[in-house]
Amino acid sequence: MKGLEALDFEKDGGLMPAIVQHADNGAVLMLGYMNREALAETLRHRRVVFFSRSKRRLWEKGETSGHALELVDVCADCDRDALLVTALPKGPTCHLGTASCFADGPASALGFLDELEKVIGERLEKRTEGSYTAKLLESGKTRMAQKIGEEGLEVALASVAEGDERVLAEVADLLYHVMVMLKARGLRLAGVVEELRSRHESAIGA
Repeated sequence: MKGLEALDFEKDGGLMPAIVQHADNGAVLMLGYMNREALAETLRHRRVVFFSRSKRRLWEKGETSGHALELVDVCADCDRDALLVTALPKGPTCHLGTASCFADGPASALGFLDELEKVIGERLEKRTEGSYTAKLLESGKTRMAQKIGEEGLEVALASVAEGDERVLAEVADLLYHVMVMLKARGLRLAGVVEELRSRHESAIGA
């Protein structure tokens, strides 16, 4: 992050609110506060560090639980008096054991895809008996490719001959099979999102 000297830490007595967002799925994980030193430590060690208002000291998230937040990026808002931190959580973010401190807030669609990706990974690792996902993973790349082709065709047919509900169902089937294929190859859906973002940025800059 550039331009630390331009941040307005003095507006609220040397502290600045820092919203932490999951780097992969966009879910809001928590709100903390940083002073200039906490931000510098965060950038230096690539792990999120806050200033604890109760303990009156720097506090690295996960220093006792081990549930750290690995830094991906930091940006300031337009007034330079608030921070948006994107990070990858290593375990639950909330001290209550939930993924987010805003567990009762609106669910994130991308957040569910992240959960589904983890479930697919567990099926790959454990080869759970009776699991369709495990069976598909064991069927090999050729069968997975065949299923993606079949589901893609069904999406195309539904888009011209079926109602919206059917179209959504077929797209869900296709996305699921694509996610299984990605996991089998050691790839993540976040990589696809990053590719789309890169293309978008290139198109804007063209």
